Amino acid sequence: MAKSKGVRIVITLECTECRTNTDKRSAGVSRYTTMKNRRNTTSRLELKKFCRHCNSHTTHKETK
Repeated sequence: MAKSKGVRIVITLECTECRTNTDKRSAGVSRYTTMKNRRNTTSRLELKKFCRHCNSHTTHKETK
């Protein structure tokens, strides 16, 4: 029998500045993976992380 999905799931965080900014250091979009608890955090996660392409700390939002 297959196991059901657990409470903790793996999510992808993507830089919001890389999509709109054309004057960045290099081409590409910064992505991080992390885990979150589905019961405690039902909304989309937003964290400030370092973006190698923008060369600064920017807001990273959870993607689908």
